[in-house]
Amino acid sequence: MSADILVANHLVKTYTQRSGKFGFGTSLVKALDDVSISLRSGSTLAVVGESGSGKSTLARCLLQLQPLDSGEVLFAGQDLAKMRGAELRAVRKDLQMVFQDPFASLNPRMHVGQIIGEGLLIHAMGSPAEQQKKVIAMMRRVGLTEADMQKYPHEFSGGQRQRIGIARALVLQPKVVVCDEPVSALDVSIQAQILLLLKDLQQEMALSYIFISHDLRVVRHIADDIVVMYAGKIVERGTVLDIYAQPQHEYTRNLLAAIPGKKQPSLEIA
Repeated sequence: MSADILVANHLVKTYTQRSGKFGFGTSLVKALDDVSISLRSGSTLAVVGESGSGKSTLARCLLQLQPLDSGEVLFAGQDLAKMRGAELRAVRKDLQMVFQDPFASLNPRMHVGQIIGEGLLIHAMGSPAEQQKKVIAMMRRVGLTEADMQKYPHEFSGGQRQRIGIARALVLQPKVVVCDEPVSALDVSIQAQILLLLKDLQQEMALSYIFISHDLRVVRHIADDIVVMYAGKIVERGTVLDIYAQPQHEYTRNLLAAIPGKKQPSLEIA
């Protein structure tokens, strides 16, 4: 069995929100309530739950895009939660994210070539000529062309924009990629294409994925292991086969029951 590449222990994240009839009071909401996960090298761990379950907060806290109240996130033996500044930026190239909205996450004022190559520039990875070569190679790998380099995000379809987002994350050759609802904004037919692309790239680049989703129909096609979140807690965990065959928690059973039936479009992934 593969060793763990990323381990999170006892994560807690609390938000303050307004409450009361006129919003003058405040209350604390635990978005993450003692959450622990582990990601095996080369595998995909799906984090599943409805809106408000805490799964997207978990994604951002794992990459330290949001600070934790407490807990540790161990990558290559180092606790990311204790890192700051240049030390955290240096390790960020190994930990990348593909966002849910492929349009909102792309700078509309930048050419696609600039968007994909920005990380290479920030981390000073190679000469300008080498950076351009890497950008072109990654664009081709995700199904784009060299001619697309000078185009802007608004000139692409939703599926193409998500390919741009994937290329931006992977051009740095990371070890771990957090995919936060990467296909939820796409049509079913395009979802299948993007999932297949992610699986192919995982094999080619020895990537490890944390795949955030509310849709167990999607997760079934890409995950090795699943954790189910509800109200900031993990209520069930297991292999994808175990979760689908013998769900133990009522919440998990309800999520499975909500998968669209045969009358709905299904994902066809080779």
